[in-house]
Amino acid sequence: MNATQDLPPLPPATAAAAQGVNGWNAQWIEEMHGRWLEDPTSVPDSWQHFFEGWSLGSETSDGEDGSTPGQVAVTCLIDRIRRLGHTAARIDPLQRRERDESITAIGNLGLAESDLARTFDAQDLPVQRPATLKTIHDTLTRSWCGTMGVESEHLRSAEHRQWWRHQIESEDAQTPLPDERRRRILHALQRATGLERFLMRRYVGSKWFSLEGSETLIPMLSELLESAGEYGVEEIAFGMAHRGRINVLVNILEKSYDQLFTEFEEAWTEDFIESGGDVKYHRGYSASVETDEGHPIHLTMASNPSHLEWGHPVVLGRVRAKQRLRGDAARRKCVPILIHGDAALPGQGVVQELANMSGLPAYDVGGSIHIVINNQIGFTAEHHEAFATMYCTDVLRGLDIPVLHVNSMDPDQCVRAMDLAFTWRQQFGIDVVIDLWGWRKYGHNETDEPTFTNPTIYEAIRDMPSIVESYAAELGDAGVISATESVQEEQRLLEVMHEAQQRIREQPVRPTPPAFDDGSTWSGFSKSWNKDEVDTTVSRNILEQITDTFAKPPEGFIPHRKLSKLLEERSQAVREDRPLDWAMGELLAYGSLLLDGYPIRLTGEDCLRGTFSHRHAVFYDNKTGMPWSPLDHIDVGQSRLCIHNSPVTESACIGFEYGYSLGDPNMLVVWEAQFGDFANVGQVYFDQFIASAERKWGRFSGLICLLPHGYEGAGPEHSSARLERFLQLCADGNMEVAIPTSPSQMFHLLRRQMRRSFRKPLIVLTPKSLLRHRCALSSVSDLTDGRFDPVLDDPSADPAAVTRVLLCSGKIGWELIEARQNSQNPDGTAVVRIEQLYPFPEEHIQQIRSRYELADDWVWVQEEPRNAGAWTWMADMFIQSFDTHLSVVSRPANASPAVGSSRLHREEQEEVIAAALQCNNAEQNDRRPRT
Repeated sequence: MNATQDLPPLPPATAAAAQGVNGWNAQWIEEMHGRWLEDPTSVPDSWQHFFEGWSLGSETSDGEDGSTPGQVAVTCLIDRIRRLGHTAARIDPLQRRERDESITAIGNLGLAESDLARTFDAQDLPVQRPATLKTIHDTLTRSWCGTMGVESEHLRSAEHRQWWRHQIESEDAQTPLPDERRRRILHALQRATGLERFLMRRYVGSKWFSLEGSETLIPMLSELLESAGEYGVEEIAFGMAHRGRINVLVNILEKSYDQLFTEFEEAWTEDFIESGGDVKYHRGYSASVETDEGHPIHLTMASNPSHLEWGHPVVLGRVRAKQRLRGDAARRKCVPILIHGDAALPGQGVVQELANMSGLPAYDVGGSIHIVINNQIGFTAEHHEAFATMYCTDVLRGLDIPVLHVNSMDPDQCVRAMDLAFTWRQQFGIDVVIDLWGWRKYGHNETDEPTFTNPTIYEAIRDMPSIVESYAAELGDAGVISATESVQEEQRLLEVMHEAQQRIREQPVRPTPPAFDDGSTWSGFSKSWNKDEVDTTVSRNILEQITDTFAKPPEGFIPHRKLSKLLEERSQAVREDRPLDWAMGELLAYGSLLLDGYPIRLTGEDCLRGTFSHRHAVFYDNKTGMPWSPLDHIDVGQSRLCIHNSPVTESACIGFEYGYSLGDPNMLVVWEAQFGDFANVGQVYFDQFIASAERKWGRFSGLICLLPHGYEGAGPEHSSARLERFLQLCADGNMEVAIPTSPSQMFHLLRRQMRRSFRKPLIVLTPKSLLRHRCALSSVSDLTDGRFDPVLDDPSADPAAVTRVLLCSGKIGWELIEARQNSQNPDGTAVVRIEQLYPFPEEHIQQIRSRYELADDWVWVQEEPRNAGAWTWMADMFIQSFDTHLSVVSRPANASPAVGSSRLHREEQEEVIAAALQCNNAEQNDRRPRT
């Protein structure tokens, strides 16, 4: 039955007024009215006010139909301007954006000029009651349609909407800023513009991606520091791409002119000789500064490649780590500031991934303050080419995030926007966006000619006055500062920069802080490899303490019936000296590290259970669904296991965990792919960050990536972690790549990662079928007495009889060992497993070569196609290290990682194994393995 059936219709005058409300029609209003009559809370609070106002008017009207059309129209006007006033706001300094002034037109609602003097119910507007229509209209347009337009009425929470109404409409919002604050804003603008002009004069032909046209960003950030200091914020983490980065580094993070000009002159060569370095507008920086009131704040700017938005997940991961280290459970002491470009924000999908993650418990940082440097152009693409929505920020608006659009030509309003954003973030812990509308004075960079492709927008830009000069004139007219004072300050800054330039030409300075500053979380770690073995063994008593935990669920806990047996087996595994499977090797490593004082963060799709239902690090009560993590209850003084299922997201999740590893080198940070095949969705992070950050930026990471890999007939998308791509990235000792094939190897590999005095990213190709393979088991003594071996020799081989050595990695090693008994010469073949591919275990392999000195046939065997896997890497390393040419047995080269048919897979796998062992039944056909 229709909810509005038999309900009284809206009066004709009300329906007529409704037709002018931005396309709303009378039928739709009637349906809303019917819902309100049945249950007032079933409609948004703005509509509750709407219908309450109509009802009030009906009770007091002398009209024939009992209505007060004027009041209904005023109610519509208040709602409309609050929701859509931003479309009429003067936010574009170039005045190229078409404003919808019909939003504020009273005539569209059936009101006339003669109604301006009439009084109406102003609802919750902060005006004297009853208020004239003129007062209501002026208050609304001044609040919502000035040089700042706010989108907040879409927020789902009535409390949040009301908060923004109060902030935007209150008298305080219209009060001029104090003179002292306005002087600070002017000085910040002078520093920002002065730097840009100095660079343009002194470094002609250089690139630094000028901020001119949006330099109001500098006073906004400068005033943010003041507010943050008063609030007690201890750290602010910035993330931004190249536009304006140099200016922010100097004028906010207090990178010295000497450091900056050293980079421009390329006078400091030590970093470049050691590492190769990066361009000045990509490198990060950190400093501890004091606000004007003497509050200390640590500031960091994350290094960022040219991939624009991809650095932001890294920033948030690092912030999350810092919040934990600072004991900041409320997430108010460490604040992230993410600065975007207007073209990149809607254009790069990692933004949507990160925005979604921001509301999830595993990735919550208490809200980010997003600032868009809105040049109204991206390289050569203008807005109509860059995004399909009204604003570049609309991609974030859908996630219940308020958006403030503000005109860069109004520095006071821009600072107010920053005040509001910071207060909102600190009070509610929710993201907020400031869309700073400005322009780009030059081309994409200072050497670019923009009028080739964008003549009309640059015609408007040429006519734009300087922000700093306009503001200085405004303050001069207001008597806040004299023209003489302004000129003197600009001249003083010029002299300071000139002296710094001359100084560094004689004595250059280090342009960036060292990686391991005393007092930082990285203090005491080594930059280089320490080849000394570390003890990764654990006593039996400790292992028993860990496994005993599995027998101590919370009182009344009812596990799934199929997992009850698993809990019992795990609790008895060490005490009864049972063979340990893969899950036990991994869990015992985690448990022992927790007892050693190392906290652990493990995230990934389905990682609590494990993609292949093997890990079960967390159990759930079968009746209540309550989780229980045994490893968090081993001992009172232990560290914590932070394990979280991630969303179906690779890129931003990898970036977040990488950032976390930067923030806390004493925490084991692990990201696990659901299948290794999916890791390539985050290839940017492997290429631009994980593999190269040490070389480019002098930044280190101990992140572990677990990538399930192996050919088991699951098809092209569930077989390969693309091992070959990781090996191509390996150089200069930048990371490790390992393929462990036993639980004890995994145990010692994980423990070794934390016991060392240095940190390197670790890529681990983990098994699937080996998780439960009858051969892939370890004994308790393997954990108490063993270590990680980069190369596993064949324990059953007789060196005197071996003439053929099969080198391999991964599960195919076990398959070769099992199939060897059916070969022509089982005693003459040794199977050697290379468990660490990088760094290349040259010494260990040399020992193998010496042991099998009678062998004249050395073969690399892999289940991957010839153009994939480790073959080309291994062949090259053998030539470089031993001047030896290997032969290969593999699948033929293939454009796809694997076949889709399980039958074809079995045939191919059997052929590879048969060819490697030189069995009589090796089929010779067009799909035969390449040798």
